[in-house]
Amino acid sequence: MTGLKFSFRGFGLSVGAMWLLTCGPILAGKYNPVLKISDPGPQWKSLPGIDGKKYSLDSFKKFDVLVIVFTCNSCDYAVDYEDRLVAFARNHTGAGKRVGMVAVNVNKIPADSLPEMKRRAEKKGFTFPYLFDASQKIARDYGAGYTPEFFVLNKKRQVIYMGGMDDNPTASKAKVNYLELAVVAALDGRLPKTKETVSIGCTIRYERKRKRRSRSKKEKKKRD
Repeated sequence: MTGLKFSFRGFGLSVGAMWLLTCGPILAGKYNPVLKISDPGPQWKSLPGIDGKKYSLDSFKKFDVLVIVFTCNSCDYAVDYEDRLVAFARNHTGAGKRVGMVAVNVNKIPADSLPEMKRRAEKKGFTFPYLFDASQKIARDYGAGYTPEFFVLNKKRQVIYMGGMDDNPTASKAKVNYLELAVVAALDGRLPKTKETVSIGCTIRYERKRKRRSRSKKEKKKRD
């Protein structure tokens, strides 16, 4: 099911999102399987960026608010949000601003390789760090399931918002920007009215963890 979504774009829900709404697992948050609101944002270290630098969560400690977005090159939904990401960064981040932003890609297919990420970011004019995590640990730690999916951390680096950027994957139809409302709330030192939403996008291409095969009694005897 990884990476699958309905081709009927007007319907607006990924297969994963529908499953989450109807018969998903026990969750920590309203929709997130790992984190709940006010949990500390999980740390990460030494993730490579398209600029050749290594980044950790502490790399952004000068900002009062940090926006983390899990995205990629290969998902149509993520691509559709790129202009909105660039506009958000232009309006809310940059020199003298209190808000930082970082994008993370964990998909391990050729289209989402670090060189391809760099080409895509240059084409779209990304002004924020774009990181790659081959281990996929950062996405698992945040409980991210889709691209794009957003997390807003306050000054104490507590999670105060998780979910989609706005209320419609089609930019012209979006009326509520949950991300901007969450950032404004964080800057004011409060929680946003809407703290969690369902992310609409492609499922992250997680690799299955291989289980170690237990040795049979015969194999054990041979080795012993």
